[in-house]
Amino acid sequence: MNPGEAPIAEMRATLNQEFDVVLVPVSDPALGVIRISESLFAIGRSEAPFADYPHECVARLSRRHARIFSEHGAVYVADLDSKNGTSVNGISVRESPSRVRAGDELCFGGELAYRVGIEPRAFDAAAALAAQQVSVTLVPTRDDLRLEPIDVQAFPFLVSKTDPLFARYKDRFPHQVNYISRRHAHLFLRGSEPYVEDLGSTNGTFVGGKRLDESALALRDGDVLGFGSDHFVYRVKVHKAPGIEPTITHLVARNASHDAAAERAGPHVEPPAVRAVPPPAPAMEPAVDMDKTTFVGAAHSFLDIFYVDRAVQREDEVNEAARPAATGHAAHESRSRGPRNLFSALAAEYARTFAGGDRTTLRRIGIGSLAVMVLIAAMATVLYMRGASQRELKQLLASGDDEQALVVANAYLAHHPTDDAVQTLASVALMKARVPGWLDALRAGQFDRAAALIGGMKASSAGNTDTAPLIDELQWVGDLERFASRHTTAAAAGDAQSGGDAPIQIYGDEARINRLLQHWDDDPKSHQRTLDRIASYVPQFADPYALALSHLRKLQSDDSVYVTAIDRLNTTIGTELVRDKPDALTAVFDDYAQRYPRLAGLDGLRADLRQYIDLLNALLARRLTPLLAQMKQMRFVTPPFQAQYRQLAASRLPPPDVIRQHDDAIAAWQHGDTQQALDTLQQIAGGAWSKEIAAEHARKKTLADQFAGLQSHRGGKDYQQRLLSFYAGLDSAEDIWFARAIAPDVASLRDNALAQAHAQLERAQNLWRQYRANGSIGGTQRLESGVSDRFRSQARLLTDAQAAAQQGMGVYTQLKAEHPSQWDQLVEDIDAESALQRRSLEELRMVLEPGLLKAKLALIGGGEGREARSSP
Repeated sequence: MNPGEAPIAEMRATLNQEFDVVLVPVSDPALGVIRISESLFAIGRSEAPFADYPHECVARLSRRHARIFSEHGAVYVADLDSKNGTSVNGISVRESPSRVRAGDELCFGGELAYRVGIEPRAFDAAAALAAQQVSVTLVPTRDDLRLEPIDVQAFPFLVSKTDPLFARYKDRFPHQVNYISRRHAHLFLRGSEPYVEDLGSTNGTFVGGKRLDESALALRDGDVLGFGSDHFVYRVKVHKAPGIEPTITHLVARNASHDAAAERAGPHVEPPAVRAVPPPAPAMEPAVDMDKTTFVGAAHSFLDIFYVDRAVQREDEVNEAARPAATGHAAHESRSRGPRNLFSALAAEYARTFAGGDRTTLRRIGIGSLAVMVLIAAMATVLYMRGASQRELKQLLASGDDEQALVVANAYLAHHPTDDAVQTLASVALMKARVPGWLDALRAGQFDRAAALIGGMKASSAGNTDTAPLIDELQWVGDLERFASRHTTAAAAGDAQSGGDAPIQIYGDEARINRLLQHWDDDPKSHQRTLDRIASYVPQFADPYALALSHLRKLQSDDSVYVTAIDRLNTTIGTELVRDKPDALTAVFDDYAQRYPRLAGLDGLRADLRQYIDLLNALLARRLTPLLAQMKQMRFVTPPFQAQYRQLAASRLPPPDVIRQHDDAIAAWQHGDTQQALDTLQQIAGGAWSKEIAAEHARKKTLADQFAGLQSHRGGKDYQQRLLSFYAGLDSAEDIWFARAIAPDVASLRDNALAQAHAQLERAQNLWRQYRANGSIGGTQRLESGVSDRFRSQARLLTDAQAAAQQGMGVYTQLKAEHPSQWDQLVEDIDAESALQRRSLEELRMVLEPGLLKAKLALIGGGEGREARSSP
């Protein structure tokens, strides 16, 4: 198998099964295949292997362009705000990482394109255990700041000013905390080696006094690691279980990355941390106080780490001291601490003046200034009064009277709809008041009741824009739980073939799975933040929240395997139906039944396939009356066959006006009004079906004439032969009036009729044997530029055999007499060969001259003129 050919749909990507991501070059095959075995892979013109590519291939790549990572069995790509962008199947990757599946096309910089493959590999338990036994302790290098050590035991680990690890110092060091970006840097494992990567932070990440560039750097025991300023600087301690050592490959890569980083860093730029506080010698390093160490036992998500929010990036405070050309840091600090606007300055002066009773100053201020101060006081009074609602809400929430708090909040918002603070309190009240009952409904499996409660929440907070996303998230969790519960019930029903897992219902579940995943995939970070917010308001939501994420991962796995398989199946069905090769689908359905045991609904596809094959055979044989009868019985239940039938009806099947007029003619014919039937047929403008209608008119005209002649010969010596010959040519369903008219005479001649039927079938059998002995009509004869004697003789044998077999079986059918089963197989074999020959000739329409094709089709039984040939 070529690299990348095994689709992710052919495997189950779980935590206990690993896989490689394979990038097969599309834009320039000479670049070679990239195989990614780690959970994080860097895309950039200075990263391997792109640094070795010709310049013209990577000219549009940024140095820090994109990252490919895997998480929970799924693969994602994140664009790192590159200049020329990243796309998946032509769709740009923006702030949020995009899901990548097998067969997708990844394009970097608008030119460098790869086809994605997913290939499973054996689970390396030893490597997984080694990775779990690696931890990193960050020991502060400055004792005077009273920073606590950080022990990172789960990776990846995100360094962020919003994380409590750093935000807790905001009161003491507000600016230094703000020098850390929201997504500043992250620590992750590559194999069993810890690495650090700067995430494009404003004030940089430093290792050993050098600012990191766009590449990740391996961390060594004793490295000095700093984030943004001279405060958050740490000595790195790498801990591994005994016996775990980096491989030679890892050591080489590690040293090479240090050397490459040193070269790319250019002139040595020492951050304030390294300049102000020299790293202590290892021998003088104090022991880590474990009682004051913060342990990080839960990993962050790469989905959060590589989410690019340009708006919050602009919030970062710039550390001027870290800039080579920056001056006046003290002045900046002074300005940042002073009054920020005229209002705050005036309010401060107002407070000092009245608090100190400085009457001289009061006289100096004057009446105008007093008016301004009175206005300010009035504004403060208004703000205080407005704050009374907030205080009341908080008191109600503190006392547990959540419903009353919601009533008060909604009443206030009716007059002040833009008050953000009250909107937030109203959201808290709604969640606390209503979510517990909603959770009870979910646990009891009362999903309609849970949905009704969601509707009530929406009605109760119609004017609160802050609450809308919370309710939407609850509704999604409810829909997800409803879907999972239905599948759990189906699995409990005992589908042994699927291994106890719930079946995936084709043409039902994939739409629900796509809808549930689409909600999450449009902005995973935002959804997770909203769910976290609900859990912070209602602690009992934490367990359902975790369960929902478990359901989500299962859904993502099913999407990768089964939904992808269904998409491929639909493509295959459409292809074979367009090619008029529906018989090929029988093997396809059997193969899917074996490879995807949880796929339910294949029986519906098989039933539709059988109907479609019968319809297509009648269509290709140009047998109008049987075709119209089958069209009335068609009941396709699966979307691909329904769509194909609509396509046939619009392009190849008889149009509705022809069907209606034909029905009128048949109704008249079956009631014995032969002249009305013939006149109606003659008036039909059949278009593409004109020839078939004309042939049917000729057949019915012949039957009418023969019946009239038969009546005139009643009692004659050849009447019996004429009667049986006429009777054998009747269609049991269509010519029912004639059959009833001669039924008494036929009953008296039953024995003779059956003898003649047997003789006709024996003749058909002899003709068929002769046809088979001479060899079937092959492709060479069909492609001949003329009608050869061999083609003509074989076609005549086949046509006569079919006519004799049908006439003989027609008598048995008309007389409702028992017959040997061998005749059924004979008729089936002859009809199948005739249909095959006609279909094979039809496929040569672009090769054979139209007149020649028509002549050859006329010689083959089962098509136009068959009714006329089968008549006496």
